[in-house]
Amino acid sequence: MLIVMKKQASAEEIRAVCEHIEGLGFRAHPLPGAQRTAIGITGNQGAIDQGSLEELSGVAEVIRVSKPYKLVSRDVKEDDTVIRFPGTNATIGGKNLAIMAGPCSIETREQAFAVAEQIAAAGAQFFRGGAYKPRTSPYAFQGLGEEALKIMAEIRDTFGLRIVSEAIDHETLELVERYADMIQIGARNMQNYSLLREVGRTRKPVLLKRGMAATLEELLMAAEYIMNEGNYEVVLCERGVRTFVDHTRNTLDLSIVPAVQRLSHLPIIVDPSHGTGKRNKVVPLARAAVAVGADGLIVEVHHQPDKALSDGAQSIYPQQFADMVGEVRQIARILHRDVPDGIRVERQTVDLVDADQPVARAR
Repeated sequence: MLIVMKKQASAEEIRAVCEHIEGLGFRAHPLPGAQRTAIGITGNQGAIDQGSLEELSGVAEVIRVSKPYKLVSRDVKEDDTVIRFPGTNATIGGKNLAIMAGPCSIETREQAFAVAEQIAAAGAQFFRGGAYKPRTSPYAFQGLGEEALKIMAEIRDTFGLRIVSEAIDHETLELVERYADMIQIGARNMQNYSLLREVGRTRKPVLLKRGMAATLEELLMAAEYIMNEGNYEVVLCERGVRTFVDHTRNTLDLSIVPAVQRLSHLPIIVDPSHGTGKRNKVVPLARAAVAVGADGLIVEVHHQPDKALSDGAQSIYPQQFADMVGEVRQIARILHRDVPDGIRVERQTVDLVDADQPVARAR
């Protein structure tokens, strides 16, 4: 069920409608748009008396939503969602494309800073790095944990880049939320519903990667789990699916980008690194992703990929990344979009994680 408020509806009227919905035992989800606010209703197992809702002050109309996903649907919110990171010019969605880059995993402080300095100069707004790595082999490098998160917090302080890192379970989520600006849910956890519920209770933006064999509807339903808990800042990510081919690590499904944009208001970015698994395919597929309308890219970059402890074969060199940014900027302009000239910090505040460990965090 969806309640569309009148254009002139006041904040008090919107609040009163939400309280009325919650008084009926349901959940109210106000989703502001450019013209008016829509309020999604979840938690109802059957029909709701539509007439009583239509009589509430400020209500324009009540619409039944037939899709299994409600809050994710463009029926609920016509305007594209744009996620902002206060204190910077970094956004995801809208006119500007988001560029995320960094190593698959943080190996050392020197490695992380070497990559961060070069991607920041090339035009990235986000630094992605793994602190916790769910690996196929239990003997493979599993990440540095909190030490990696501390290194990335230093990178934010030094270069102004917003930090994206993956939480792999309930225990790691608390630390990732504490240090990062955006919480990544990886492909293996796309249908870990208890983790999705918990990340939905945070108030950090979430990057949700498509599962290795997930359909479009399954991806949208996973996002619905997060939004149903009250976190509406969700970004979808296409990172390739398993098929029968053997010339790439996965098959990058770029057709999902316009499909998502037709059905949902959420931004969608593309990961050509995991989508191909091979360095020589990353840049061409990045160009294609922007051409098909993706809201951004997340790319693995390493200054010494042949020595990388994880995913070196799909990591591009910093110079390749710089060239790629220049190329996708030209493609974006054809589509009346833009790639900003890197991060610009307007205001930064500092929280003390502990007495001797300052960590700057976006508000």
